[in-house]
Amino acid sequence: MPLDDGKKKLLQELRIERGQREEYAESGRNLRPVIIGAVVVVVLALGAGAAWFYLKNGQKVEIEQVSAIAPASDPGATAILQATGYVTARREATVSTQIIGTLKDVLIEDGEHVKEGQVLAHLDDSQYQAQVAQAEAQVNLAQATLGQFKAQLAQAKRDLARDQDLVAQKLIPVQAAETQQTQVESLEAQMLAQQRQVELSQAALRNARVYLSYTVVRAPFTGVITAKAAQPGEIVSPSSAGGGFTRTGVGTIVDMDSLEIEVDVNEAYISRVTPDQPAKATLDAYPDWNIPAHVIAIIPTADRSKATVKVRVAIDQKDPRILPDMGVRVSFESAKTANEPPPKGVLVPASSIVTRAGKSVVFEVDGDRAREHTVNPGQSFGDLRLVQEINPGMHLVRTPPEELKDGTHVAIKQE
Repeated sequence: MPLDDGKKKLLQELRIERGQREEYAESGRNLRPVIIGAVVVVVLALGAGAAWFYLKNGQKVEIEQVSAIAPASDPGATAILQATGYVTARREATVSTQIIGTLKDVLIEDGEHVKEGQVLAHLDDSQYQAQVAQAEAQVNLAQATLGQFKAQLAQAKRDLARDQDLVAQKLIPVQAAETQQTQVESLEAQMLAQQRQVELSQAALRNARVYLSYTVVRAPFTGVITAKAAQPGEIVSPSSAGGGFTRTGVGTIVDMDSLEIEVDVNEAYISRVTPDQPAKATLDAYPDWNIPAHVIAIIPTADRSKATVKVRVAIDQKDPRILPDMGVRVSFESAKTANEPPPKGVLVPASSIVTRAGKSVVFEVDGDRAREHTVNPGQSFGDLRLVQEINPGMHLVRTPPEELKDGTHVAIKQE
């Protein structure tokens, strides 16, 4: 069908010449790298944002938590040295028997408080009861024999008196009176010997009763039973015998009033410690509790292998929470001048302070997030540093890892 003039004119306007087609193709090729680069930048930006969001809000960094502690609460003293050690008991005894025997009953349990002289256990005493009865019979026999000698002596003395009267009247010979005198002296000697026999039998009776008393085990002092070592029916001996079938103790008792602290001080710093020096003790179990203490004595010997000197520290504030063998940190204090102000701030482990963007910071554990705090570390006290920008009791990250940032999710490591 032939086209009219209007349609021919419209087709002529839509036609693209060869030169124009080549120009459009070249323009498209020039824009293609720009478009691809823009797409890549957008993808990378989205990926980085997603990764940052995952690290900040998804993945949790495992950390160890530690508490900031207040320095010495006494405004007139400051810590000059810190050392670690353990709580020890000066009066601790494994209670045993003084004789070998079979336990009839044990009247104690772990953790029980006992008084001095309280009965802890009984041994089978049938043998010792028999020995006491035998000794009592020996005493009775000796006393009866002594009474017989006393009666004979009294009769002999009366006979001597009569013989002496008869000799004076010359009715009997003098020899008869002398014979009676000898009889009296012999009976006196026998009676004296019998008195010693009575004393000997009485001593044997006392000895038998002492051994009988050994069958009752009593507490040597007031304290707490920390270990029950034997059960009824077991053989107990004051010394090791019979291999593993003989117990050498009934239980262990600790006098809680005798608790003190023993710490090892590096010999390079022992000159800073003196007897009666004030100190503060902090139990590992209660890091926010400062216990007043003072130095009892410096043991005059050094440990060659550790290059330390042992120091005894008294606990001035007794408390049921303080238990033997607990770990403890002791801060030895020094008296300050009247015009010198007390230290301000809190003590934190030196490992808690890290550098971020040229600043010293610590990270607070706030729920499941880490919060960054800028600090200015002050004086060092052993492995602790004094800082003023945070509060006592604040929970901090002990050793912040490199990836830890402000707001990072954290999880406390389980021991």
